[in-house]
Amino acid sequence: MTERPVILLVTHHDRQVTEAEFRARYNRDYAIEVVETGQEALARAEQLCSASAQLAMVAAEFDLPDTTAIELLRQMQMVTPTSRRVALVGMDGYLNHLEELKQAALERDMDTFVGIPRGPRDEEFHTALIELLSEWGWSVARPVISAVDIITDQPTPTTAAIRDMLERMGLPTRMLGLEDEDAQAVLEEAGPGAALPLVRTFNGSIIQDATAQSVGQHLYGGYDEIPEGEIADVLVIGAGPAGLAAAVYAASEGLSTIVLEEDAIGGQAGSSSMIRNYLGFPRGISGMRLTQRSRVQASRFGARFYTGRPVSSVEPGPADEPEHHHVVVDDTHLCARTVVLATGVAYRRLDIASVDEWIGMGVHYGAATSLAREMEDKDVYVVGGGNSAGQAAVHMAKFARSVTITVRRESLAATMSDYLIREVEATPNISVLPNTRVVGGRGQGRLTGITLEEIPTGVTRDVPADGLICLLGAQPACHWLPDSVVRDDHGFILTGRDVPQDRWRGGMPPHQLGDDDAGDLCGG
Repeated sequence: MTERPVILLVTHHDRQVTEAEFRARYNRDYAIEVVETGQEALARAEQLCSASAQLAMVAAEFDLPDTTAIELLRQMQMVTPTSRRVALVGMDGYLNHLEELKQAALERDMDTFVGIPRGPRDEEFHTALIELLSEWGWSVARPVISAVDIITDQPTPTTAAIRDMLERMGLPTRMLGLEDEDAQAVLEEAGPGAALPLVRTFNGSIIQDATAQSVGQHLYGGYDEIPEGEIADVLVIGAGPAGLAAAVYAASEGLSTIVLEEDAIGGQAGSSSMIRNYLGFPRGISGMRLTQRSRVQASRFGARFYTGRPVSSVEPGPADEPEHHHVVVDDTHLCARTVVLATGVAYRRLDIASVDEWIGMGVHYGAATSLAREMEDKDVYVVGGGNSAGQAAVHMAKFARSVTITVRRESLAATMSDYLIREVEATPNISVLPNTRVVGGRGQGRLTGITLEEIPTGVTRDVPADGLICLLGAQPACHWLPDSVVRDDHGFILTGRDVPQDRWRGGMPPHQLGDDDAGDLCGG
């Protein structure tokens, strides 16, 4: 059995063209296996999975001797749920099959469909395949070469938080036990009595007694590295999609731009396994990849990122200095003419002690992609009925034996996008429990079970659970702002004509993005 991941190509009428395309581009890194019928493909996929081979992709020609690509790829989901599934369509039949192909992709019978190349250098064809293989390599395969190694004697909530942050930023990460040969070299370099966990970064630095915050600061620089007295043109607080977009636009206009982020750059979006309704990505894109690209784009325009500590306040600068704000982080004052608030939201907590004691050890607030690979053949519960919950459930279902969504409402219809509801319904190992809430948890070393309550009756029952993903809705992360920034009853920043008239100046409402005596303070 080859150690390379396998691409299973199912082709008959256009075999000469499709096989040549796959072998020419992918034969070095993947083992290309070719069969001609659906039955052969299913049998071979089952053999590969039984042998624990990595089946990265199944690509099937639309018209096969015994079936169609849609039907075959639908069946493949049961055999190999983590593999990427692609329909290959000849140009002569493309328009005839287009509507059923789009419907099949919408219902998750396949990941995408592409036209079979009609000539050399069909880069659109290969771009579609490479994007899928890239996402498979990040979310399913173990890293071949790691950027960061975490060395610990046992998994803990701290090591789970470090790994989750790194994976959300797209940095390949390994967890190494003390007995591992590579870990021994790090321990020797760190010296006797080194405090665990240790983190070795891609530049060879070793961080002792590491936390997610200390690793983030090490990777992107501490606030004390900002030159004293420097006044940035734009300072963005929060590095989710909104903050990253603001950084790209500001830096591209030549403005000196600083971005502050308490957690992982990319924010909560970085944990989303697949975003399908973001403009410009018709085949979908993972949150990690979207925010990684945005971070790189902003950096190339000159934006600087600093992570690991929260902003505590924003204050007007001294009256005898040029107009600007002071942004306070611990004892550090950062100066900026314009502050963009893109702090996003914070997930609500269950606030159940018997559940929260297992945070990082089976319980996660937010869609922790790092948990998915550990859930193979296990039972996972997702709490919440929004889009994030749907995305998390669909991703977990590729690994877990079962995924159950618990929601307080009668159904998902009121809170989840229609396209995601259809994905959930089309995934056979996902079930939905309406009118249900989690009221307890238990474990031994990590989470092993939860207690569910039927809301209408109050009846409770204990169920086994290896993972609990909590996506309970969110509240604005604006509690730390001064009273001069006006908010509504829910804590959201008011701008433009929503600001009460007694706060207007000169009888005119503030600008739609907000303004302040000491420059601009914009809500994003």
